[in-house]
Amino acid sequence: MDGERMRGWWGSAGPGVSVAATGAGAALVLGGFVPAVSALTIAVLLGVLTGGVLPGVTAHGLEWAARRCLRLGVVLLGLQLSLAEVLRLGPGMLAVVVVTVAAGFAGTIALGRLVGVSRGLGLMVATGFSICGASAIAAMDGVTRTEREDVAGGVALVTIYGSAAILLVPFLGTRVFGLDGEALGMWAGLSVHEVAQVVAAASPAGAAAVGTAVVVKLTRVVLLAPMVAGMGVLERRSGAAAARPPIVPLFVAGFLAAMVLRSANVLPEAALAGASDVSTVLLAAAMFGLGTSVRIGTLLRTGRRGLLLGALSTALVGGVSLGALTVLGA
Repeated sequence: MDGERMRGWWGSAGPGVSVAATGAGAALVLGGFVPAVSALTIAVLLGVLTGGVLPGVTAHGLEWAARRCLRLGVVLLGLQLSLAEVLRLGPGMLAVVVVTVAAGFAGTIALGRLVGVSRGLGLMVATGFSICGASAIAAMDGVTRTEREDVAGGVALVTIYGSAAILLVPFLGTRVFGLDGEALGMWAGLSVHEVAQVVAAASPAGAAAVGTAVVVKLTRVVLLAPMVAGMGVLERRSGAAAARPPIVPLFVAGFLAAMVLRSANVLPEAALAGASDVSTVLLAAAMFGLGTSVRIGTLLRTGRRGLLLGALSTALVGGVSLGALTVLGA
């Protein structure tokens, strides 16, 4: 892009991109005070709250941030994962992760139809609850034709039920199911939505349980790529829109390439830590931009059906993961 075109692009997109960056910064600051709630969740909520009062000149840049920042942020997310860490879990635990994600995703889609929520909301809840919360929801939105209200509704439900899991998982795990520290960490990693929520849920069992929980959780994140790619194929076959998404979106291929690069151990720890921070900022900017297109009145229409779906999906993922852990994870 030459200088003149760059100035033209910034003239139209700059105001919105600046607002998205400011929203991301505010979300990161607020997230420091409430570590159990991810900055991504806070960012989308800030976007929802401010979207109705932002001037029209910001619209183009906010839309750009919601799409472009999302894709780059997901690519950098791959640098948090190492194939060695995944394989170290062993075939039994890998099977548990696959069963949990597959059953959670397919089961939640079916529950969404049963409850009567929109297809978009059912898809967003299925993705966020079975894989990795707001990050997964944002990635799935990149390859599907989903209403903004459904995306924001999915993120809101991740916040509500992921926060509840912080209290329920350690209580049920130790008092009801009699899990030891390592098993509790595995169950937290399998069943809780956001990484920050996983850490909070496993922390009562100690540092070792937290480490186990994070590795299991990030192994669930690995399945984000095939899940998004698979939905991209289905969207192409549906032919419901003139512009079809690619079979394997470029940012999904980038995510996989980044994971391979991390596994090669060629990047210093400082670079990996910096990439993690940049990924969080980019995803927060994307979620803020996404939230600004949502109107609270429309979001509230999900109502009791959305809350019921969130509760059923949480119970499904928690129950399937515990059962699979008992049978396959030993």
